[in-house]
Amino acid sequence: MAAAQTGTGKTGSFVLPMIELLQEQAKPYSKHVHALILTPTRELAAQVRESVYTYGKYTSITSTAVFGGAKIFPQKSKLKKGLDILVATPGRLLDLVNQKAVKLDKVQILVLDEADHMLDMGFIHDIKKIIGMTPSERQNLLFSATFSPEIKKLAQSLGSDLVEIAAQSPNTTVNAITQVVYHVDKDKKSALLSHLIESEQWPQALVFSRTKHGSEKIAKQLNADGIQTATIHGDKTQGARTRALREFKEKDVRVLVATDVAARGIDISNLPFVVNYDMPTYPNDYIHRIGRTGRAGQEGTAISFMSIDEHKFLRGIEGLLKSKIDQKTEEGFKPTAKPSSSPKSRNFRGNKSNFSRGKPGGGGKPSFGKGKPGGGGKPSFGKGKTNSSTKPANKKSGSKAKTRWKKTK
Repeated sequence: MAAAQTGTGKTGSFVLPMIELLQEQAKPYSKHVHALILTPTRELAAQVRESVYTYGKYTSITSTAVFGGAKIFPQKSKLKKGLDILVATPGRLLDLVNQKAVKLDKVQILVLDEADHMLDMGFIHDIKKIIGMTPSERQNLLFSATFSPEIKKLAQSLGSDLVEIAAQSPNTTVNAITQVVYHVDKDKKSALLSHLIESEQWPQALVFSRTKHGSEKIAKQLNADGIQTATIHGDKTQGARTRALREFKEKDVRVLVATDVAARGIDISNLPFVVNYDMPTYPNDYIHRIGRTGRAGQEGTAISFMSIDEHKFLRGIEGLLKSKIDQKTEEGFKPTAKPSSSPKSRNFRGNKSNFSRGKPGGGGKPSFGKGKPGGGGKPSFGKGKTNSSTKPANKKSGSKAKTRWKKTK
């Protein structure tokens, strides 16, 4: 189980030795694979496979990537001859196994890349199914920039010879990233983003939004301000997601607005700015988001917009990092909103509610309890026993009492 900061070369650390080991072996049988790499997202699967291809370009290593959102038949045809290395997302891999397009009983190396995120996304049951299809004798590798107790528990279940390697202190960010938090009202975030991009002449920026709808809304506003922007999130087709990411990497698009689908492992060369438009709900997500900049020793800037109701998220992030993040306010965007107060009770006068389940009191007030109705000549809404004189004439013996207006003598 290996942990290292974002952008420090974790992919190369397992792909290069894997290629060296496998090129000395005989080729796998039809539909079999020797090494299996699981990733949480389609984009990361495609990127890891690209690294495998690049590193093994002058070797005989065969590889492919399989993931949802793409046609399954071309993927099945690539698996027919067998592969040295298969990169896959859990869902599509299980689809291919069920269709008998791939066999996992000869897997020698199993890699879980961004393992903690796969657990966060609910892939734990799929991962356990896949592990159960592989031989008991195999090498297991788990990689991530952050590790939770749940991941350690999963790692321990894979075997007794667990070795933990941490290149740096766990759950930390690289020193090359400058981190700043801007105080701003929620409804002024779009205006502040446009202002910073234009006034500081940002060449490119990756902006993270908490929701898919929010991503589209931000992109619409930036495009209206003349800033060429694309989006990437779960509602986009795989073709649209791949195209948006390619255009951003080729610098045809100035801003890419994304949900956390792009926060894990995506490598964008020399990306100068990352913006948390919404403060991340989970502190670990902050580390992975800002890790898209400051990669491979380059410098970068991570900016977070924090409205008055998002202070609790900053406290969680600083608690995880064990350090404070610089905070500032941009001229002309000083926040004026006040913290939202907790909803008040509708019983404004502070009187005890008459909707209690106990016996209602008298005083001529209506009762909604289950006790006997009180006096005062007022109606009762309870389910308690009624006077025989008020019993409806058409009520059948043993039937359930109905809620209705009743008059008492």
